[in-house]
Amino acid sequence: MDPRTTQLAKVLVHYSLAVKKNDWVVISGAYLAEDLIRVASLEVLAAGGHPTLSVSIPEFGSLFLRHASEEQLSYVAPHELLQYRKADKFLFIMGGWNSRAMTGIDPARTMMANKARHQLFQTLMKRQAAGAVAWVGTLFPTHSGAQEAEMSLTEYEDFVYGAGMLNKKDPVAGWRKLSQRQARICEFLGKMETLRIVGTDTDITFNVAGRKWINCDGHVNFPDGEVFTGPVEDSAEGHIRYSFPAVFGGRAVENVRLTFKRGKVVKATADKGEAFLLKMLETDPGARRVGELAFGTNADIQRFTRNTLFDEKIGGTVHVALGASLPESGGKNHSAIHWDMVCDTRQGFTVYGDGKPIRKGGRFLLD
Repeated sequence: MDPRTTQLAKVLVHYSLAVKKNDWVVISGAYLAEDLIRVASLEVLAAGGHPTLSVSIPEFGSLFLRHASEEQLSYVAPHELLQYRKADKFLFIMGGWNSRAMTGIDPARTMMANKARHQLFQTLMKRQAAGAVAWVGTLFPTHSGAQEAEMSLTEYEDFVYGAGMLNKKDPVAGWRKLSQRQARICEFLGKMETLRIVGTDTDITFNVAGRKWINCDGHVNFPDGEVFTGPVEDSAEGHIRYSFPAVFGGRAVENVRLTFKRGKVVKATADKGEAFLLKMLETDPGARRVGELAFGTNADIQRFTRNTLFDEKIGGTVHVALGASLPESGGKNHSAIHWDMVCDTRQGFTVYGDGKPIRKGGRFLLD
């Protein structure tokens, strides 16, 4: 076993989740991630917790969406409801067999399943905002992820573990240092009422007055490295072009352009996957509004890999997500989707706070 896998398990259980005695910890992932699932379970036991495993098999997600009836698509199992209502900690492990398995699925069926499972997401977000549950999502490097990132598996493993600072002697010290830096950024942004992003094919303004900026330092996503808030729901005005493909549910939509008026998407186009984009915007009224505005800050992630867990953290980027707000930010938008779309702002972009430049070339002007 790669020793970095054991290191990852220790960081996830003891730093990200802070598992303690008698915590009920649900660990879910594909059985390709068996090594990480095993060592994470052992770390939970060592901390005095109670691990419950939910392990998936190849292609089940796509087979279910293809063959389930409408009634089955809308069904949520009672044991899942119980877990989301009662478990103390969740560890979600990504990394499977075929990242394109969902490409041929009818978007309407995906939308139906998303709506049904939205109650689980809402429950988790409400409990997290109340401090009643902790969760973290991570990735175990597999061949499918490496292929999407256009890397060999060895190269991809180095990328994944490097992004989590797991190649350092003391990764937790590194994450605490990042947390301190991001705390300064959150305090800085918290003084702003309006933010305007200007660059190639982009000029968009948000009202963020009264909203809280969240320091993402490895406790919810791992790796992490972003600060985010939920803009005022009717405030987005202008247009944005996402320079990176927007990936959702295993499908990539390329060269997305969105125009907003009074907070709502009034025009949406894409060079590839436009029909899917438009269908997702029909999910519910909240799908056309912004749920999150965020800045990527992880300097160890500098390349696009077609995986949002990493891509939204690229140091120097911005992501503006459609759909559900995260309650701890003060955002109030509700939707069955939350779709992070990433814009590379490292060259030719300026972010203005209350009319003054506060970020250029992907770097904050704090000093």
